[in-house]
Amino acid sequence: MTTTIAKIRKTDRKLVRVHPDGREEILRKRPMRPMTEEQIEAAARTDPDNPPLTDARLKNLKPVPRVRTLRRALGLTQEEFAGRFHIPIGTLRDWEQGRTKPDQPARAYLKVIARDPEGVQRALASRPAAAQR
Repeated sequence: MTTTIAKIRKTDRKLVRVHPDGREEILRKRPMRPMTEEQIEAAARTDPDNPPLTDARLKNLKPVPRVRTLRRALGLTQEEFAGRFHIPIGTLRDWEQGRTKPDQPARAYLKVIARDPEGVQRALASRPAAAQR
């Protein structure tokens, strides 16, 4: 098996092959070979690392948990997210790992967090009038 190392030179933005001795060889630009849809599909079917997505494979895929996406978008660790929004850490982990799904009230709460995380934090930080006495 041969490994080819290529890079784009910063000086002139040309694509070059880097040889083991450090020499650089400019690679010619070659136009892509035009392929029909049938040829593309046939080539995809022969790729063992990336077979086409069939209905059967699609059913086996797990959806990306939106909770994890939301938490990462806010730049928080699981512990920070759980603490900030008063969600038990075990529950959050179960949601993110797909062991359980948030129920309807939890989904509504997560939707509110996604729309206005600072507002939720302010609401959780303020104590009700009865508790202030």
